[in-house]
Amino acid sequence: MKEQRTAMIFAAGLGTRLQPLTNYRPKALVEIEGRPLIEIQLERLYQTGWRRIIVNIHHFPDMMKEWISAYHRHPDMEILISDESDHLLNTGGGLKKAASQIGLTDGYPLLVHNVDILDNADMNVLASHFTSNTDAILIVSNRNTQRYLLFDKDNRLVGWTHTGTGEIRTPYKELDLDACRKMAFAGIHIIGSRAIATMQDYPDAFSIIDFYIRECNQLVIKGYNPPQLAILDVGKPEALQKATSFYHLYYS
Repeated sequence: MKEQRTAMIFAAGLGTRLQPLTNYRPKALVEIEGRPLIEIQLERLYQTGWRRIIVNIHHFPDMMKEWISAYHRHPDMEILISDESDHLLNTGGGLKKAASQIGLTDGYPLLVHNVDILDNADMNVLASHFTSNTDAILIVSNRNTQRYLLFDKDNRLVGWTHTGTGEIRTPYKELDLDACRKMAFAGIHIIGSRAIATMQDYPDAFSIIDFYIRECNQLVIKGYNPPQLAILDVGKPEALQKATSFYHLYYS
């Protein structure tokens, strides 16, 4: 399948976990080694072949617009803005709005990456797992958490569980939890036009994970755990020191 190299960066969040750093700037402009998170993500996408990027914004939107407008490092990279400054749409609603803006209706998948996730995953390998009978591929990991996505023996998403409360969410009435593989979502996924078309009946604001769980018996949503995956959520100030080491190890 010939790919259209289009990606979305989720950058609209309030960054409350990064306060006080985000009291005066958006999370996407928090810096690691003097480089804003948004720049790190754009550069990595460019180096792996993505040339058309859409970024959603909400927190300090004027600062984000000014930064994106001034970013001219690659003349062949197109950066679009999905403006959520009036109303934060959550991950699912933000993706739905952005996909409508770029006209993702031709069958090509959209790569989606959280701005505050650093990783060493090969995005080209992720894209290669997307086929004509696939609706979404989620990068997952074995990290310890209480919230897990559930997959069957074929790595197809079948539900979600919270191990602390015992809650299970699934559209399958007879789901055997013991037969499921428990994996943590890494904040990176690739989604096709069939799944995005299914979103059209959803409200303006909703969670992409809630969408995936609710529709997993109708759409083919699979998990992919890259070999030797290294990933870091830079969502808290204490993670920034680790981010410096991570940056030098994988990005410099």
